Amino acid sequence: MPVLGPRALNRATLERQHLLRRSAALGATQAVAHLVGLQAQNVKPPYYALAARIEGFRPEDLSTAMADRDVVRIVTLRSTLHTHTAADALSLRPLVQAARDRELHAFRKGLAGVDLERLAVIGRELVEAEPRTMGELREALLAHWPDADPFALSVAARCRLPLVQVTPRGLWGRSGRVALTTAEHWLGRPAAPTPAPDATVLRYLAAFGPASVQDLQTWAGLTRLRDAFERLRPRLVTFRDEKGTELFDLPDAPRPDADTPAPPRLLPEFDNLLLAHADRSRVVPAALRGRTWAGNQAYRTLLVDGFLAGVWRQDGNVLTVEPFGVLTRRERDEVAGEAERMLRVMSGDGSYDIRFGTVTE
Repeated sequence: MPVLGPRALNRATLERQHLLRRSAALGATQAVAHLVGLQAQNVKPPYYALAARIEGFRPEDLSTAMADRDVVRIVTLRSTLHTHTAADALSLRPLVQAARDRELHAFRKGLAGVDLERLAVIGRELVEAEPRTMGELREALLAHWPDADPFALSVAARCRLPLVQVTPRGLWGRSGRVALTTAEHWLGRPAAPTPAPDATVLRYLAAFGPASVQDLQTWAGLTRLRDAFERLRPRLVTFRDEKGTELFDLPDAPRPDADTPAPPRLLPEFDNLLLAHADRSRVVPAALRGRTWAGNQAYRTLLVDGFLAGVWRQDGNVLTVEPFGVLTRRERDEVAGEAERMLRVMSGDGSYDIRFGTVTE
């Protein structure tokens, strides 16, 4: 079985993520679909994620798609908020529902005496009558279960119902409170029946492969997906990584040469490129594990030669890059060019200041 080293896996994944070459063909909604969603705990990361991947992207492209309800913000993969297409919101959420049900086990003491089926019915009626904040929904549910733990009631509503954040929350350059309704109500059509995971496995490999069973389970926050890979095995090709782990892939998916040049890229915090595999060595060198986090805070990340090489931040028209090691003059110039491009895409024309912070050893 052919062996793929970290650089080969890196180039294959970057190509599918449109990080070797930005796509000139994909629009914002198409890119969100291809990537099977964008992690979106904060409002801005999906915009920066698409700016790194789409040639000619404008923040208005995603904002308009969200205003038109072609994409939505909803809790799905790994129990985290993602920006998904409308179709994926109605199909992926049922796929991960079992994980949301398991999540509730940790809150069973606070939910003693709470009929979860009734809670889902009442909660749906409340948010479909008018979008509500989680605080408003929690207070309304406490009227029915005054002895329950308030936070546990919030978790139960989030887990049992496919809640989307309604606009203007999530729109570029707009602010708005987090108000919630159901995906079905917001999108005007019912959710899909719970699907088999096979189609999602194929889409995951198209965007993140080659990958192991554990990689996909980490990305989705699901378990027991080995059977889906075995059903699909006749349609897939297999490799091994240098640790001997079996990797699956689509036969015709791109697998560029390991020496293919990879230009620098500035990625937002929580980018799925860094979160979509159990073994992240295809992007994160072993020596840099844990360097993109501080407590619960994630940093925006810099890729050089395809691998994690630093973090960055933006304050108005000033973008500061902090590499983890010493950049060559050429790398520094290329990073500065990418930084200027990002500022122009996200902030429009004007004067910009690109700075390099103290090198972090």
